[in-house]
Amino acid sequence: MTTQATARHSAFAVAVYEWLNPLPYGFFTAALIFDIIYACNAEILWVQGASWLIAIGLILAIIPRLINLVQVWVGVSWPQTSAVKLHFWLNLFAIVLAIVNAFVHSRDAYAVVPQGVVLSAIVVTLLSIANILLAVGTRAK
Repeated sequence: MTTQATARHSAFAVAVYEWLNPLPYGFFTAALIFDIIYACNAEILWVQGASWLIAIGLILAIIPRLINLVQVWVGVSWPQTSAVKLHFWLNLFAIVLAIVNAFVHSRDAYAVVPQGVVLSAIVVTLLSIANILLAVGTRAK
């Protein structure tokens, strides 16, 4: 008699993933709004707030990606659809761009405006596309 051990994902890991996954989107969206406000009125407070929001968003974005990396690419039981994998890659690319954006925001406030706003907009767009594709991909099942 042989028994097959099936790999299951941890309920704790799923709970942490579902809890932390939407938070970076909010932080990066708030940073985009702060960048736009700074571009309109040149008050340095807004660009400093945006840099803090990007830094906190990056810290909160890495933990769900590590959980997603283990469960989608290493684990066997997580649904490995193309929408889930595309969600992972778009989020990972957005994190890389957010890291570049954090370096841009570490410069002088007056040097942030054109490049920081564009990078913030691209990061928010990538995260939006990733979430929409995941929602459509899981609903199509």
